[in-house]
Amino acid sequence: MLTTLLNLSFKSLLNRRLTVLLSVITIAFSICLLLTVERVRTEAKLSFKQTISGTDLLVGAPSGDIQLLLYSVFHMGNASKNISWQKVEQIRQMPEVAWSIPLALGDSHRGYRVVGTEVGYFEHYKYGRKQSLEFAEGKTFDGLYEAVIGAEVADKLGYQPGQSIVIAHGVGRTSFKNHDDKPFTVVGILKRTGTPVDRSVLVSLESIEAVHVGWGAPDTGQDIRARFSQRLPKKQQVLTEAQLQPQSVTALMVGVKKKTQIFRLQRKLNTQKTESLQAVIPGVALQQIWQLVSVAENALLIVAGFVVASGLVGLMAVILTGLNERRREIAILRTIGARPVQVMGLLVTESLLLTLMGILLGTLVFYLLLLVAAPVVYQQWGIWLQLAGLSWRELQLLGLIAACGILVGIWPGWRAYRISLTEGLAVKL
Repeated sequence: MLTTLLNLSFKSLLNRRLTVLLSVITIAFSICLLLTVERVRTEAKLSFKQTISGTDLLVGAPSGDIQLLLYSVFHMGNASKNISWQKVEQIRQMPEVAWSIPLALGDSHRGYRVVGTEVGYFEHYKYGRKQSLEFAEGKTFDGLYEAVIGAEVADKLGYQPGQSIVIAHGVGRTSFKNHDDKPFTVVGILKRTGTPVDRSVLVSLESIEAVHVGWGAPDTGQDIRARFSQRLPKKQQVLTEAQLQPQSVTALMVGVKKKTQIFRLQRKLNTQKTESLQAVIPGVALQQIWQLVSVAENALLIVAGFVVASGLVGLMAVILTGLNERRREIAILRTIGARPVQVMGLLVTESLLLTLMGILLGTLVFYLLLLVAAPVVYQQWGIWLQLAGLSWRELQLLGLIAACGILVGIWPGWRAYRISLTEGLAVKL
């Protein structure tokens, strides 16, 4: 019986190939949209959560978990207060601390944040599945007035290693307080990571201190070339070791020796008496931020769901419209012995076949789109859309749509069920 229904359904669809093709294309595009939204939503969430994956704690002045994460990792907003360098040294001496990387924020270059840090940043900063930063060109900074730029900075501004740039005080896109008396040289360009590092200009902490010494006045003091291999421009005097010693930093990235020590170290830092500190676990803060933006995430999925529902309703309309033209076909089937339930099953089977064809075509279009668009999306927004098999959630969505395809055929099938043999054979003038 099932084989007969499938055979009849296939031949019936073949006779109405144009209408069927348009219905399948409509469903296919809605399926493609749903899968695209789901894949982008999943990968964006994963990329967001893995913005910083190798750091155990972020330490800064008390301001709230989310705010500390935003200004230290995403470079959004500003810190309410800095951490003294003396406290940084004390944290580094704690027995639980394996490594720590200070971050000094407050300057910018043409709207991009300048991050003062240490060479260890390139070793310990991890993103994604604990991936390390890699250089597309050049090397790390090892002297004063040297800068390493992110991939987006290089692409948008067209910078190459060896080019001179000027940083400005403040974080605005336009600044009237440029440190143009002390230009920096681009010595390295990082590969794209899909994180805020792509939009950063990384320099040494000593360079940050150096550009603020005297604020345009000539520098004086003893030579420190033993510490920095690069010579200063002739128009500048040398700086003292004390002048390059940071007085404070914005935040501190901390890695612990054992994962079991994270909560103990966090509690110890949060209960400091000499200087108020706040230590947050990046993963926890990232989850809190994602919960705030999950409304938009769900809204996109709902919109895509309505598009699929519209495609299925259109399919129902097509079957119902063709039902009047198929009254004689249905009557003949009844005449040769088909029961009403079998006639109803024929319409339901056709609806399921159309839905399954739409799912297959939509999935194929989705993967073709993914193959073409993935590099562009990664280049523009830093979201890597993996060319992987369908996830369990995506398979569940497709299974739900296939079930809806059966439900869509029930109403036209019920209408066909009620068509009487006499009405189907009667000739209406």
